[in-house]
Amino acid sequence: MKPALRSLRLSQSEPLQRCGWPVCGAACCYAGVWVDTTQANDIQNHSDLIAPHMSEGARDPRDWFDDRLEHDSHALSGQVRHTRVAAAPQHYMGTACIFLRADFKCALQIAAEDAGLGGWRFKPFYCILHPLDLDDHGRITLDDAQALADEPGSCLRSAESATRIDALFAEELTHLAGRPSPDSSPSKA
Repeated sequence: MKPALRSLRLSQSEPLQRCGWPVCGAACCYAGVWVDTTQANDIQNHSDLIAPHMSEGARDPRDWFDDRLEHDSHALSGQVRHTRVAAAPQHYMGTACIFLRADFKCALQIAAEDAGLGGWRFKPFYCILHPLDLDDHGRITLDDAQALADEPGSCLRSAESATRIDALFAEELTHLAGRPSPDSSPSKA
């Protein structure tokens, strides 16, 4: 994905804190995620590293993405594919992204960590970005903080004191800033 500029919203302070995984129960994973086609191909090309960390019955890389292909102006390739969504009785919504394991860990993240590649090596852009979002101009922002804190299973909680939003998400913002620009070729790492 294209590295996006930060909106002014991120320099504001809000009485928020992170929930501390696994309290959220991977709520954000219930509907799958859009993945840049270049990254989807990379994930499938590294199936030998990823498949052993997938749930039983979900290890065939041909089953990891559905046939939906959409234009996304924020994607490096300009197109995204959607991960498959599977029945997940352990998830409070009853469904989950194919990469979510029964222990609420992401198989992509676990595979990358086990291979010594850094936990976000295969993690989709929109997964790293969440609960941050992109505004109409492609800048990283945060929606209404109270609505996010009130959402069941949100990865944000209300806090006693205010924290700058960019400080709360410093690790993600630093990582996203290092992503390739739309004019560069994807990393082969």
